[in-house]
Amino acid sequence: CRQLFCSPSGTSRATRPALKRAHPWDGDTPIKAKQHRRVASTLGEEASLETVEGLQHSRSARHEKVKSLLNNDDQDLTGDFSKAHLLPTMEGKDLGLKYISPDTLVAVLTGQWSSFIESSIIVDCRYPYEYEGGHIKGAVNLPLQRDVERFLLEQPILPLDTSKRVIIIFHCEFSAHRGPKMCRFLREKDRSCHEYPQLHYPELYVLKGGYRDFFLQYPAHCEPQDYRPMKHGGFQEELRQFRCQSR
Repeated sequence: CRQLFCSPSGTSRATRPALKRAHPWDGDTPIKAKQHRRVASTLGEEASLETVEGLQHSRSARHEKVKSLLNNDDQDLTGDFSKAHLLPTMEGKDLGLKYISPDTLVAVLTGQWSSFIESSIIVDCRYPYEYEGGHIKGAVNLPLQRDVERFLLEQPILPLDTSKRVIIIFHCEFSAHRGPKMCRFLREKDRSCHEYPQLHYPELYVLKGGYRDFFLQYPAHCEPQDYRPMKHGGFQEELRQFRCQSR
C-alpha cells in the first residue's frame, strides 16, 4: 500500500515580540510543559488514526474496484474477473449471458481455438428423446439440474495447463429457455461453492438459436444427422414426464 499520510515531524513555535513582558504562563513552566505533552500526545493519536484510516481507505478502494467491474456494462470479463471472454459473442435474449453463433461453435469443434482451450464441453439441455434424434457431435445430454451438478460439480473439470481454458457451451432446441436457465443454474451453484469471485467454470456460453439453427447450418457436425423437435407427436408422454421433473 502506498503511504497516504505522514506523521508530523514537530510543532513550530511563534517568536514572541522582544518588548513583550514575559508572564509565568508564557515560559517553560510546569503548566506549559504539561500543555506541550498534551499536544504531542494528541498529534501522535492523530497520526495513528490517519494510518488506520489509510489502511481502511486501501481496502475500500479494492472493494470499489470490484464493484465498478460489476456495474460497468462495457466490461467483457469472465465470471471470476480474471480475463476477457475468449470467444466472440453476440446479443441474445438474456443480457446477463454470453451468446455465440453456430459459426463460432464450429470453429471450436474444428480446433481453431485449441491454442487457448484445453477442454470445451457442450451441454445439450434437451430431453433424451430429442438428443437421441440428433445432437451436436461430442455434446453431453444433461437435461436436469441434478445431472449438471453430478457431471460438472461433483468432480470439477479443471485445466491441467493453467494457461488454457475450460469453456462450457449450453443449448437446448432454440436456446430460449432450457439452455439459458441451466447456464444460470450452474453459475449460481458454482458461486455457492467458492469465496467470491472464484469459480470452477468462469467462462460459460449459450449457443444462440440452439440445436435447430445449428443443425440447419451444419448438419455434418451432428449425429445422427437429424432433428427431433421437443413437441414431436410420438413422444408426448416422455415430454410430460420430463416437464414434471424439470419443475
